[in-house]
Amino acid sequence: MTAHKAAAVLLALLSPAFLTLTALAEEAGFIAATSSGLNWKPAPAVGPGAMIAVIEGDLKAAEPFTLRLKLPANTKIGVHTHPVTERVTVISGTFYFATGDTFDPARAKAYHPGDTLIIPVGTSMYGASREQETVLQLHGTGPWGITYLNPADDPRNKTMQ
Repeated sequence: MTAHKAAAVLLALLSPAFLTLTALAEEAGFIAATSSGLNWKPAPAVGPGAMIAVIEGDLKAAEPFTLRLKLPANTKIGVHTHPVTERVTVISGTFYFATGDTFDPARAKAYHPGDTLIIPVGTSMYGASREQETVLQLHGTGPWGITYLNPADDPRNKTMQ
């Protein structure tokens, strides 16, 4: 068999598979998100100046979600829990994170782009950005939420005062 015939046979075999994968992706709600195309909105539950871009899902529903969270420099996220297992990947900047019931910046470890954290449901945790903006990607299965151990740490309460 010539190289040309072999290539034609391979193409013929792969084409139906490719078309099937494409059709499945379209049926399953294929999503392609580009950084420049994200729709950023304020994230008051996280803190002043924090922004959120939901890529997939309804955060209030029991369904998969993917979101990006943009933290301005010097953002502190007080001790809190989530009602779902949270998977966090650092996209840019440095994220300082620790678990525990008391915010202690000295205990927070630095996580860099590409680093991932998988935090079980109900784990007390806190985080921060320092000298630069930090972008995180979070995903899991909702409904997503955030509950601060100390209501005084909840930035939503500060806007009401």
